[in-house]
Amino acid sequence: MPLKQPRHTGRGSRDLEINPIFSREPVRVPRHAMPDGEMEPDTAYQVVHDELMLDGNARLNLATFVTTWAEPQAQRLMAECVQKNMIDKDEYPQTAELEMRCVDMLARLWHAEDPHRATGCSTTGSSEAAMLGGLALKRRWQHRRRGEGRPADRPNLVMGVNVQICWEKFADYFDVEPRYVPMEGDRYHLSPETAVELCDENTIGVVAVLGSTFDGSYEPVAGIAAALDDLQARTGLDVPIHVDGASGAMIAPFLDPDLHWDFRVPRVASINTSGHKYGLVMPGVGWALWRDSDALPDDLVFHVNYLGGDMPTFALNFSRPGAQVVAQYYTFLRLGFDGYRRVQQTCRDVATRLAGEIAKLDQFELITGGGQAPVFAFRVREGIDTFTVFDVSAALRERGWLVPAYTFPKNRTDLAVLRIVVRNGFSNDLADLLMEDLRRVLPRLEGQGEPQRSADDAGGFAHGVETERPRQPGRG
Repeated sequence: MPLKQPRHTGRGSRDLEINPIFSREPVRVPRHAMPDGEMEPDTAYQVVHDELMLDGNARLNLATFVTTWAEPQAQRLMAECVQKNMIDKDEYPQTAELEMRCVDMLARLWHAEDPHRATGCSTTGSSEAAMLGGLALKRRWQHRRRGEGRPADRPNLVMGVNVQICWEKFADYFDVEPRYVPMEGDRYHLSPETAVELCDENTIGVVAVLGSTFDGSYEPVAGIAAALDDLQARTGLDVPIHVDGASGAMIAPFLDPDLHWDFRVPRVASINTSGHKYGLVMPGVGWALWRDSDALPDDLVFHVNYLGGDMPTFALNFSRPGAQVVAQYYTFLRLGFDGYRRVQQTCRDVATRLAGEIAKLDQFELITGGGQAPVFAFRVREGIDTFTVFDVSAALRERGWLVPAYTFPKNRTDLAVLRIVVRNGFSNDLADLLMEDLRRVLPRLEGQGEPQRSADDAGGFAHGVETERPRQPGRG
């Protein structure tokens, strides 16, 4: 959530003036103070509705990974459950039962050796799920170190600089040293060799990303595990892996069944994913799973006597809606394995076709092609000096398309790209319309003489690829 910042005075401080032709009293409403009295529901609705018309069209938002379309039946179920608090498991036992069924389904999907022993829970999103995975890694490491009579006050976590910003927050909030592997040349994410180089006795784990937010690529989980196996054979260091599968953990099982990235890899201790990304549910729901109960220290689980029942819970918050969990179960039930496979294959097909069309344009060069997560990045070709990716992003926004432009992080800050995320609901027809608009703006951009926009004009919708912290030097 964005923090509330002081506002400057000016036009934004004026009261709202309501058009009297469709409203009732009052006709003036304060912007930043609670009104003195009540107003008609229709009037309050109209005020809020009119301001929200200024938001972008969610279906044209090619920046976000978050689901922007759902079947009417899923939306109806969510409306029926909107009042249910997920934490009240004694009050809403069947909602709790559906949550555990989803965990069982994911445990099987991710090849847990014994799905009944796999431990997991729903969360508000993949960021919370990732932090729970990180906390379990830290606590396991602390227990082991203290059991050996060794200090446990300097934990570190190894990951690529391309990780989603939630991992930087985890390290900052929970006092873990983040060890980022920078990008080098055409390597845009973690590799087995670079991961092992940063590991030592204080390393609580390695984060491997299945579906990088920068370019959609999978990190080589099995290769990283093999390198860590070799490290253990040479040094005795036993470093587990957490897979951040915010996107890819709901894609690879259906489209890449022979890819070993999940619990088939013995070194993988935990996995997180986002139900509201390629899990195909409206925000917000995520999932965190551990290989077995040994991977999740019991002292992290709270047993609360709440509303007449014992409730084990592991979460960063307490009250949260149950509607999205119900929608996740509905979607699992509605689509089944083959339905998910068809949806994800369509997304990948649209992404690879669109990437191929963009690659045919003389002005652009692909970084990735959408063949893993249905996400791809592309840059302006070298030698073109009349416009930047930031000019392209702004020009497409004139037609409603939200296509983020950003620079890559440390060691490749020279690389500025555009990224397109293909989600369920972004069809081949919409892809064709995007291509028409892209071709339409290029002659104007080429004729403007020099770039008009830079990274400073990029806006704030890069979704997970933020690389600068203005108040504190970070990984950017």
